[in-house]
Amino acid sequence: MSAPNAARSIEFRNATLGATIAVLRETEPARLADALHLMLGGMPDFFNGEAAVLDFSGVTSHPERIDWVGLASLFRRYRLQPVGVRSLPEEHAASARQAGLAILDGAELRERQGGAAPAPQARPEPAPATQPAPAAASALSANTLYIDRPLRSGQQVYARGGDLVLLAGVSNGSEVIADGSIHCYGPLRGRALAGAQGNTDARIVTTNFGPELVSIAGIYRTFEQGIPAAVAGRATLVRLTADGNEQKLDIASLQLG
Repeated sequence: MSAPNAARSIEFRNATLGATIAVLRETEPARLADALHLMLGGMPDFFNGEAAVLDFSGVTSHPERIDWVGLASLFRRYRLQPVGVRSLPEEHAASARQAGLAILDGAELRERQGGAAPAPQARPEPAPATQPAPAAASALSANTLYIDRPLRSGQQVYARGGDLVLLAGVSNGSEVIADGSIHCYGPLRGRALAGAQGNTDARIVTTNFGPELVSIAGIYRTFEQGIPAAVAGRATLVRLTADGNEQKLDIASLQLG
């Protein structure tokens, strides 16, 4: 399911300083509230209290006045704490500072994009020659990150610049992010975000499908109403397919044997 047009009003990325970047295409809190509800399925605890930087580079028409109080209240509803702004027109800089927001236009905010802050680094290992991936999965990249322990609730792993291979499953309440594809050889619960820097060819492959949310290149689907019976607990492939001028998530079971 592709994200509705309203959800295009906002996109979330990550910066090297550990703050989530909210790239805005709207400044009106009411319209952003609608977009966030559609994108995140109305889950008020989607984030985990991390700092947020509001990026105004995607706003094409700026209002005379920005409702800083309304924006801060909206993001706190999803457990994000606005601490700064970037790419903000100079005429709004003074009001942003009065609202307690720092002006952050440094290079340190540009280096990494796409998901939440990563967990402590796990060391990548070379791919075992005897460990074939399912035929429907894309080829593993040279920067593949292997995680051989189960991921528990509250843990996050980010495979920067490559694929993520999970050998022991992912629990509810955890989050896995990859700039490439995600391959999970076990139960996939929690949140799985592939193609974090916009790679529309990324895929999510698991032997046991049951996540709270999946995303490829920023196109999300949540499962607050339950996992479809056709894929629940089954080997499943998630990828993007064309739907007219838009892309949508295609979620289909795999025949592995």
